[in-house]
Amino acid sequence: MKRPEPLPPLADPAVRGTLPLARWFVLAGTASAFVFVLGVTAILITLGQTQDARKSLVDVIDPSALHTLEISTALQAQEDAIRGYGLTANAEYLQDYKRAVIDEKRATSAITWSIPRLPDSSSVRAELNRLSVAAAEWRRDYAQKIADAVPKVGTQALNRDLAKVNVDRFSRIRAALSSQQAELNRLHDLGKAKLDDGWRTIYVSIWALVGAVVVAVIGCGIIVRQVVVRPVGRLAEQVRTVAAGDFDHELGVDRPAELRELSGHVDGMRRRIVTEWRTAVEARQALADQTRELQRSNGELEQFAYVASHDLQEPLRKVASFSQLLEQRYGDQLDDRAKQYIAFSVDGAKRMQLLINDLLDFSRVGRVGGELHPAPSGDALAAALRNLDALLGDADAAVTHDDLPEVLGNIPLLTQLFQNLVGNAVKFRSADPPRVHIGVRRDGDMWEFSCADNGIGVDPRYADRIFLIFQRLHPRDVYPGTGIGLALCRKIVEYHGGRIWLDSGDGPSESHGATFRWTLPPVGDPDA
Repeated sequence: MKRPEPLPPLADPAVRGTLPLARWFVLAGTASAFVFVLGVTAILITLGQTQDARKSLVDVIDPSALHTLEISTALQAQEDAIRGYGLTANAEYLQDYKRAVIDEKRATSAITWSIPRLPDSSSVRAELNRLSVAAAEWRRDYAQKIADAVPKVGTQALNRDLAKVNVDRFSRIRAALSSQQAELNRLHDLGKAKLDDGWRTIYVSIWALVGAVVVAVIGCGIIVRQVVVRPVGRLAEQVRTVAAGDFDHELGVDRPAELRELSGHVDGMRRRIVTEWRTAVEARQALADQTRELQRSNGELEQFAYVASHDLQEPLRKVASFSQLLEQRYGDQLDDRAKQYIAFSVDGAKRMQLLINDLLDFSRVGRVGGELHPAPSGDALAAALRNLDALLGDADAAVTHDDLPEVLGNIPLLTQLFQNLVGNAVKFRSADPPRVHIGVRRDGDMWEFSCADNGIGVDPRYADRIFLIFQRLHPRDVYPGTGIGLALCRKIVEYHGGRIWLDSGDGPSESHGATFRWTLPPVGDPDA
């Protein structure tokens, strides 16, 4: 689009009164500019203060409140796990307890890092110290005693005295958590009040600017009244028509030359503003629709993650643990059918936990901690093989690989990708010991990886179906699993900007193993 030419200089108008019209315009314009500069300066200053308040609220206070909730969840998980360990002597509960302790320390460190940026850091630091002391006393007087006593006395470690200690110490933790949350809520309210005050000041400044503009317009109208009253009247009538909603109404007067030129420029601006306004309205509507959809989708994902990680998994753990406890305590009173029923319950609960964890992994790809950085793909494969060490050893599997390059990716996601593909190659093995090879070659501006095995293979007819979530080609009692692994692989690869597919080869049979190929972006051209 060709840029319009600038307006030509205006001719000197006739002088009325003690000052010429141009000087009146200069005086009115100077006053208006002064008021405008003052208003804009006030708005910019207030915007800066409002931005600081928003950053403090969104980037510091609210995350600290979220980390406090994480500490609460971690402490509750510690209490549940150590009690379960005392009841069952099951080492898995002790591992859950240790993981919850790590989660608590991580959340505490995050709050500690944020404290210097808080408006009232001393009070939050004091509340956090109080919470840390209460948690340490609870672990010292209750959790650690159970953890030390269970290997010696088994389920007898959990007694009434320790239960009373637990109630007393944990009540202190709850009180400290409530106090810290109340302090963060107070800071949140203060930050919100500052934010509201800033917006009110901005609105007042804007209205003041509008008022100044109105005053300037009225003053200019009085100045030119005797010179161009009728043309201005006609132009004003046309402007009112446009302001009333008829944006397609053209503007234009015949005289004087200054107003004729002005009306032409105004009409051109009107056309451009109307065009840009309509385009902006459409863009804002599309953006609003996308924003609502993203908010709805994120809300559903967050709700799902919360329910899956807490409301679903906790009952399942209780079903499995108490079913096992029932078999341990009353096993000599149960017949074989009752033991089989208990085994069915435990197996079902564990399979449901596995399905929930797989769904959580699927939903978190690219949403939680999924930033892309230069990542050695060989390190990701090594981590995956360490995770699969027991499976590979039991199957007498051998995994070989080419010299793997550095890619633009995320190490945890790439580790999960390699782990799923190699795990599938071992799970769907033939009568021969599993042999898996990870290859790589440069394909244009992408790295093309491959995972080839000597297993039972995949019928090419199902090349697209296998990447759909919950799609299985074999019964669960033959090959266990949730049907999410390859769907998760595809989501990880697509998040990295690549694609994954089954290399069907030259033959339609399943007797030559399976080869999966996928692409990942390189870190960059070193010569660029």
